[in-house]
Amino acid sequence: MNYIDFSLVDWSRAQFALTAMYHWIFVPLTLGLSFILAFMETVYVRTGNEEWKKMTRFWMTLFGVNFAIGVATGLILEFEFGTNWSNYSWFVGDIFGAPLAIEGIMAFFLETTFIAVMFFGWNKVGKKFHLLSTWLVAIGSNLSALWILVANGWMQYPVGMKFNPDTARNEMADFWEVLFSPMALNKFFHTVGSGYVLASIFVVGISAWFMLKKRHQLLARKSMIVAAVFGLASSIFLIVTGDSSARTIAHHQPMKFAAMENLYVGKENAPLTIFGILKSDESVPNNAKLDFHFKIEVPYVLSYMAFLDPGAYVPGVRDLVEGNPERGIISYRDRIEKGSRSIKSLAEYKMAQKAGNDSLAGIALALFEQDYAHFGYGYYTNRDPHELVPDIPMTFYSFRIMVGLGFHFLALLAVVLILCLKKRIDKQKVILYTAMWTIPLAYVASMLGWVVAEVGRQPWVIQDIMPTIAAVSQLRSSSVQVTFWIFAAIFTGLLTAEIGIMLRQIKKGFQE
Repeated sequence: MNYIDFSLVDWSRAQFALTAMYHWIFVPLTLGLSFILAFMETVYVRTGNEEWKKMTRFWMTLFGVNFAIGVATGLILEFEFGTNWSNYSWFVGDIFGAPLAIEGIMAFFLETTFIAVMFFGWNKVGKKFHLLSTWLVAIGSNLSALWILVANGWMQYPVGMKFNPDTARNEMADFWEVLFSPMALNKFFHTVGSGYVLASIFVVGISAWFMLKKRHQLLARKSMIVAAVFGLASSIFLIVTGDSSARTIAHHQPMKFAAMENLYVGKENAPLTIFGILKSDESVPNNAKLDFHFKIEVPYVLSYMAFLDPGAYVPGVRDLVEGNPERGIISYRDRIEKGSRSIKSLAEYKMAQKAGNDSLAGIALALFEQDYAHFGYGYYTNRDPHELVPDIPMTFYSFRIMVGLGFHFLALLAVVLILCLKKRIDKQKVILYTAMWTIPLAYVASMLGWVVAEVGRQPWVIQDIMPTIAAVSQLRSSSVQVTFWIFAAIFTGLLTAEIGIMLRQIKKGFQE
């Protein structure tokens, strides 16, 4: 195998992670706040109550600041596929590029067209047309997320494609299979649901600040009610989609599922670990085996969560790495051998085609297709199979903190809604302070969801088909390091500017 510059791989991953995480600071608020605006303006149009107009315009200002900076970081993220991951873009550009193109042409065009009317059309267009524009911005924003998350879901579970051996590229075979794959749908619904909860916490937390300052208390309470109702519904939706997502992962990304649970040896009647403290075991490479200092378990729940059967067998890390013939699980070493054979057969096919030997080309092509499901494992020939195990501590802890915070948000929103309806929220300082300081926790939970999704599937860029080491562009590691620090400075500056502008707007309050 060719020399691998792991410094280049690591810095390219770091740069993409940096850009993605900064971008994701802005996206979930856009997804959720756009619908909250639409709900508030709908009440204004139906009632004619100017208070609802004030509320809509105040939250719309914060939405606008967030939206503008989110667009800037998102554009850079898409360019990085070509600059840092050109091998990946070449290999699957026909498939991965399609949803991104639709996102740019349809969804992004929709939201950017009507956002001008939404911001500058007050008193210039009719109330109903302005309301329609606000709804279209909300729908467009979420359609943008749909196509991007379909592309990401396809990377996690590649379907609807066919490899063309003549061009050495994957091509779209069934667009609808890509769009409606269970991984893509679960990823979309769960991700936008998390954005709705984050936006609800954002509105509740800032409204709590007004309550504590005894400013705009009526408008703040109304904002809290809208956000709490929206957030509660979204939290329940999030639990349902999270359960479905876990089951999809168990079926199609069993190593990620095992890492999420720190399950080394597969089990029947597997318990769910509510929480635990890990300790290392150096007897297995790459930190692939970890024991617990202590743990809290619920019997049978993991088996049921994965396969809707409390007695089902859940494979662990060892089953996947070493194989488990009794359970029909092939070892990673065997998959590496099959993948290596597939890569070799592809090279032989190309040589036979070049030499005009159609018979030999047909044999090589048949061998290639026979083992193509293991193609990506061939890049790990003569390497330790444990390198295919993701970072278990990061995946394990991130998943539990995310879920724990999710239940905290659910409880907080329920308490806030009850107190608002009883008109006692302004007297509950502990709840108001808790709501304020929960805003950053909502961002933490949202980020940790992506840590589970992306760190848990390493080392794959495309599950089982292309590992990270094969996807990077042939660049100098130093070049990527320089741009990493440039982007870090720019993104930090943008985030600082956004926070400063938002704080100034919040201090101004609900003004025309």
